[in-house]
Amino acid sequence: MTDAERLLTDAELELMRILWELQEATVRDLMAALPADRELAYTTVSTIARILEKKGFVTSRKEGRTHHYRPSLERPRYEARTLRHVLGSLFDGSPAALVRRLVADQALSDDELADLRALLDDEQ
Repeated sequence: MTDAERLLTDAELELMRILWELQEATVRDLMAALPADRELAYTTVSTIARILEKKGFVTSRKEGRTHHYRPSLERPRYEARTLRHVLGSLFDGSPAALVRRLVADQALSDDELADLRALLDDEQ
């Protein structure tokens, strides 16, 4: 598995979610977008951003001494990759087993269940 095919760690995913939202950010921008109770050092955020770049998840451009990071992998593509991994590793490749578990374990509202039914009906 290449770096670009790997799944993100929790800390990497946290920063990627911010980058997907902002589309471009400096380390300071990333830090400012973290939840107030999430205290990460500048050097930690910078290191994670460089790791994401090394793994191919982001690209950067340098402006003066500041690096500006951009996602190089779109969120939907990463979601699909992660879902394929979960399907294969936990549900033997069965989408029905995944949905069965989701429906059984989540307190889905009537509206959410109706949305799921509509999605399934549209696919048939």
